[in-house]
Amino acid sequence: MIFGFEINPQIIIAKSTPVVIQVVFIIIIALVGQKIASKTIVQALKIASVRHREEGKEEFEQRMDTISSAVAATVGAVIWGIALFTILAELGINIAPLITGAGIVGLAIGFGAQNIVRDMLSGLFILIENQYTKGDVIRVAGLEGLVEEVNLRRTVLRDLDGVEHSVPNGEIKTASNLTAEFSRINLNLMVEGDKKTEDVSEIINKVGKDLDSDKKFGSFVAEAPHVLRVEELAKEGVVLKIVGTTRPIKQWEVMGELRKRLKEAFDGQKIKVYEQK
Repeated sequence: MIFGFEINPQIIIAKSTPVVIQVVFIIIIALVGQKIASKTIVQALKIASVRHREEGKEEFEQRMDTISSAVAATVGAVIWGIALFTILAELGINIAPLITGAGIVGLAIGFGAQNIVRDMLSGLFILIENQYTKGDVIRVAGLEGLVEEVNLRRTVLRDLDGVEHSVPNGEIKTASNLTAEFSRINLNLMVEGDKKTEDVSEIINKVGKDLDSDKKFGSFVAEAPHVLRVEELAKEGVVLKIVGTTRPIKQWEVMGELRKRLKEAFDGQKIKVYEQK
């Protein structure tokens, strides 16, 4: 007898045993459910995700780990939340006020954190679809720069002036990747005077072939720069469009060398040219 109450251990054990068994059973179900859900999520994300040719296996696995960890943690929180309320109900605790209170709190948090949720959902799709990754040059939200970091909440860019920009993923409506899989050379040259188009095109094509054969720059070039077409006829002369293909992020370096060599070649032939934007 304790504090005037008679306690019978056998009765307590008999009444509590079914509840304990049910609680243990709920915990086991939650553990198994979380493990199955995690494995299913990883497999589903690998099937749904896009892997670019330039992306190595290790980088792909790292990206998948980031995504699956975030999604699995969210699913796990939901599973254990349900398990907790189920256990409380089995223990005879009225969970109706708790559910109501949790709903009100959740609603308040939802209103306050809706931008964060939007950013994370946008970041999830950016990572799954591999729209861009670290090391790419992209144009988003009116900004252009090198991607230094991309996670579920934000994308960090650094522009040519060295300025670091942090862009919430929810603000990104259109993402333009300037270095996905390959990059392009795209120049418009205005050739003044009465020089024959064929002669000028021959000079440009030769410079492009020499650049493709260069020991250093040849490794950057996938398709030699060449004249694609006559882009425009003007009073001042003829506008020629020059195109080519390079490895990702190498187009600026190749175009700089191409401009230099074209200038030298045209100066030797006393041909005046101007680049049009």
